[in-house]
Amino acid sequence: MARRRPLRQSLGDEPEERLLIEGAQRDPARFADLYEIYFDRVYAYVARRVNDRAEAEDLTSEVFHDALANLQRFEWRGAPFAAWLYRIAANAIADRSERLARERKIEPPLEIEEADQEEAQDLAKLFALVRELPGDQRTVVEMRFAGEKSIREIADHLGRSEGAVKQLQFRGLESLRARVGGKHG
Repeated sequence: MARRRPLRQSLGDEPEERLLIEGAQRDPARFADLYEIYFDRVYAYVARRVNDRAEAEDLTSEVFHDALANLQRFEWRGAPFAAWLYRIAANAIADRSERLARERKIEPPLEIEEADQEEAQDLAKLFALVRELPGDQRTVVEMRFAGEKSIREIADHLGRSEGAVKQLQFRGLESLRARVGGKHG
């Protein structure tokens, strides 16, 4: 592992900092020196705001990746290079917060999940009741509602008239209504 420069060496040494930045702008391989000087400070900045080590590491990596990618656009204005890195870090943290907020909004509320579970249980009961219907009624109900087939398609498949298929459907649905215990179809 490479030794990092002492933090004091990177502070207040404006001419050296400027030379390092200009050198890295000419040769991106020289960005490693800037990375070594500022890594600890940027990581500490991010870690204090994120409270999750893995996320802090990911965001710090993202900060230096963005800094390297945009180094040509950096203009020396007398402010420390660290200020520019902190701005990139602040933006990365804000983007992460917005993304997490959007993801939380997407998650369904607990009451919806409970309603979905109840609906799934009701459907499971209904499917069990359909399986208990006599053979031809079950086939017609399954093809009509699960398979979304037309009366004509079912009649052709079963080799029966459309009237016979309608009658089987009617009897099957009446049987299901009676078993469910209501007239809500």
